[in-house]
Amino acid sequence: MQAGLLTELSKLPEYRELIVNFTLREIKAKYKQAFLGVTWALIQPLVLMGMLTVVFSYFAKVPSDGVPYPLFLFAALLPWQYFASALNRATGSLVNQAALITKIYFPRESLVLASLVAALVDFAIIGIVYVALLVYYQFAPTLTWLWVIPIFLIQTVFTLGLMLYLAPLNAMYRDVGQAIPLAIQVWMYATPIMYPASLVPAAIRPFYFLNPMAVIIESYRSAMLRNETPNLAFLAGAAALALLALFSGYHVFKRLETRIADVA
Repeated sequence: MQAGLLTELSKLPEYRELIVNFTLREIKAKYKQAFLGVTWALIQPLVLMGMLTVVFSYFAKVPSDGVPYPLFLFAALLPWQYFASALNRATGSLVNQAALITKIYFPRESLVLASLVAALVDFAIIGIVYVALLVYYQFAPTLTWLWVIPIFLIQTVFTLGLMLYLAPLNAMYRDVGQAIPLAIQVWMYATPIMYPASLVPAAIRPFYFLNPMAVIIESYRSAMLRNETPNLAFLAGAAALALLALFSGYHVFKRLETRIADVA
C-alpha cells in the first residue's frame, strides 16, 4: 500500500503544469465576476474575526490566556479557515470537472491537489492579516515559532487525507456535499478556536484532544503566542492520525477512482 502511494506520488510532478492550471481555474471560478476579486479572501475572515471578537470577548468575556483576543482568535481562525476551505473545495473537485474526467485520462488526485493549493493561496492571503496583527500588538518571533513548520505539515497531511476521502464519496453520494458544511461547523465548535483549551474540563481533556484539529490549533497557540513547545505526545498522536488519514484516504480514492467517471 505504501509503495503504491509513493509510486503514484512520484508520477505527479509530470503533471505539475496540469495541477497549476487546475488551481488557477479553481481560483478564477471562485472569484469570477466578483468586483472585489480575491479581496474577498481578506474580507470574510476579517468580518468573522470582528463578529467573534465582539461576541466572545466583550459579551461572553471568554478568557484568552492573557493574549489580546483578536490575536488569540486569529491564531486559530487562520489555520481553521485553511482546513475548512480545503475540505469544501475538495468536496466538489471531481463533480465540477465531470465532463473532463469522462473525456481524457489524467491522475484524478491532481484535482484534489489543485483544491489544496487553491486553499493554500487563500491561506497565504489571509496570513497578511495575521502578520499585521502581530505587528500591531508588538509580538516578536521567537525560536518556538519554528514549531509552526511541523505543525503546518501535520495539518496539511491530515487535510489532504480527508480531501481524498471526500472527493470520490461526494461524486458517488451527493449527500456528502450537503453534510460537509454542517460537519465543519460542528467540528469548529468542538475545537478551541473561540475559547482556550484550558476551559475544557480536565477529566475529558485527553478525549477532547483525540480531535487532531484541537491538537493542531492548540499547538499553534503554544508555539506562537505562549512561546512554549507544544505538547509533543498529543502532537505525535495527531501526526499518526494524519498519516493514517492520508494512506487510508488514498486507498479509498484509488478504489473508487474507476467508478467516478460513471457517476460524476
